[in-house]
Amino acid sequence: MVEFCERVAAYSSGHTQESLLADRMRYDAVLRNLELLVEAATRVPMNMRGLAPEIAWRQIIGTRNRLAHAYLGIEPETVWLIVSESVPALLMQLRAMLTALPPAI
Repeated sequence: MVEFCERVAAYSSGHTQESLLADRMRYDAVLRNLELLVEAATRVPMNMRGLAPEIAWRQIIGTRNRLAHAYLGIEPETVWLIVSESVPALLMQLRAMLTALPPAI
């Protein structure tokens, strides 16, 4: 999930909603990595999710269905809000969760 958040951030860095939408290849890359991000969230075990209750797991997983099944109906404004606000916040939460994990045996 961290990797996909980082990709979304890198691909959208320096862009406005308008400039991102105008660059179709970049916009498509952002959408694809959002899809991968939310798909990865579905694979996080429940006990791991419990370590980070501040992460909106259900909303993230619900977003997966919208991205995967309603590609043509996704509003650019919604994508931009996810990219510009939700993903940076999620990335910080994921990094905090990972640093709180006990070391692997």
